[in-house]
Amino acid sequence: MTDQSPAPTRRLRPRRVLLVALISAAVALVLTLVIGNFMPAQATQCDPQVVKGQKIDAAAIGMLAALNGTGEGRGYADMSFKDAAGAPTTIGSFAGKKLLVNFWASWCVPCREEMPALDAIATKYNSEQFMVLPINLDVGESGLEKAKKFLADEELKNLPLYADSTFDAFKRLQQQAVAIGLPATLLLDEKGCELAVLQGPAEWDSPDGHNVIDTLIGT
Repeated sequence: MTDQSPAPTRRLRPRRVLLVALISAAVALVLTLVIGNFMPAQATQCDPQVVKGQKIDAAAIGMLAALNGTGEGRGYADMSFKDAAGAPTTIGSFAGKKLLVNFWASWCVPCREEMPALDAIATKYNSEQFMVLPINLDVGESGLEKAKKFLADEELKNLPLYADSTFDAFKRLQQQAVAIGLPATLLLDEKGCELAVLQGPAEWDSPDGHNVIDTLIGT
């Protein structure tokens, strides 16, 4: 007579269970590190500020009509770049000030045309409350020198030199679909949170531009 009783279930020994668990945890850790290294950087999250974004959007008329008020919760306090001496810094280093962050390059013709107006805005408005923060994106080892030469040649004495020769800061904007090309401008609150975005140049040194800056400072 054939024995048709079910085969006994194979049980893992306690040591084997522990080994399997440790291996699974190690694999999960490695996958987390790998994914973290290859995933695009995400913008720091801020509390949404829709009302403030709407105020700036309403003020953006005439020569600033292309400016879009946002306030959707994107933040850039951890965005890194370098100062004129090559020392690393971040947007967060300017905490406490509303910022007009302008991304430019010496090879970008619209950027070059926009810079005198930004210099005038910096002359008029830079204070403990507000700052024009240009970030140069000339890539490579000679990028910083090209930016220095341009600012000196154009006698833009009120625009500080900050640069990201790696282009990583702007890639972050591209990954987040915030900006596509240069020039591009972010209006940020005192915590580095985005309130408005402008893709392309603008005549900032105009009544329309002044109105936008006044609105930003007053929000």
